Amino acid sequence: MTDKELITITIDRYAELQQIKKANGNHENEILDYSIKLAVAKLSSMGVNVEDITL
Repeated sequence: MTDKELITITIDRYAELQQIKKANGNHENEILDYSIKLAVAKLSSMGVNVEDITL
């Protein structure tokens, strides 16, 4: 797997997590929040600016 493929997959995962969070409304979900933080950290370490792709 190339770096570009890995970045694309991680962006897709981050987008899915954001959609789930939005669909949950005000319902608190610590596991979801932690998963989003991990995705942000991974993307940041790969040089991706997540501010541009955050809902």
